[in-house]
Amino acid sequence: MALEEQEIERLAEGVVRKGDLPLLGRDPKVTYRLGIMGGTFDPIHNGHLVAAEQAFDDLGLDVVVFMPAGRPAFKLDKKVSSGEDRYAMTLLATSDNPHFVASRFEVDRPGVTYTADTLEILRGIYADNVELYFITGADAIADIVRWRDAGRIARLAHLVGATRPGYDLARAERAIEGSPFRFDVTYLEVPALAISSSYLRGRVSRGQSLRYLTPDSVTGYIHKHNLYGVRQTRYGSVEGDAYGRRS
Repeated sequence: MALEEQEIERLAEGVVRKGDLPLLGRDPKVTYRLGIMGGTFDPIHNGHLVAAEQAFDDLGLDVVVFMPAGRPAFKLDKKVSSGEDRYAMTLLATSDNPHFVASRFEVDRPGVTYTADTLEILRGIYADNVELYFITGADAIADIVRWRDAGRIARLAHLVGATRPGYDLARAERAIEGSPFRFDVTYLEVPALAISSSYLRGRVSRGQSLRYLTPDSVTGYIHKHNLYGVRQTRYGSVEGDAYGRRS
């Protein structure tokens, strides 16, 4: 099914959007909760999806928006798949969940992607009765106090730190407690977060299966577009350069 057809189907399911963002806040007597799942999603995997679903359930979110970063500030010196590929994989991964939305919001913005800027723009789009919940990994929570305009992040959104079982929160807690800014942080333990995007990329480059690690639709996209250095494997993919692109 073409991506355009998927988007039409998603619209038909009753998710009202402004662009590809959910339109919330129309009833001033109701408080809405918008989850924002930020990340590179290179590729998106089941850990991301389970974390978002758990945040949706545990925090009473109305919807979770997945926003692949355009040009991630912390990965400017690293090779990252194109925004189009990462958005397409995110769209495929979230298309069967009625309270997940894949957004081009950051992919289409020019320049380097900064979380504070994204949250500021979203705050301007939504009414005051829409609360923003920024979902990220607990390891990122430990570093967020040093992110650009950390004070703005603290002011604009609740933070949700997804952790794997047994993860030591001491570093994150010390960073938050020692910050001059008042962060509101909730931690969620998510068993599926034991996997990572880099782990999946390594498996692809070695010709190993991604089954049960990411949706089959994402696996199909990776092999169809020869991402992550796919070489003559059981999937029938062809040899390419470091990111699977043939010259």
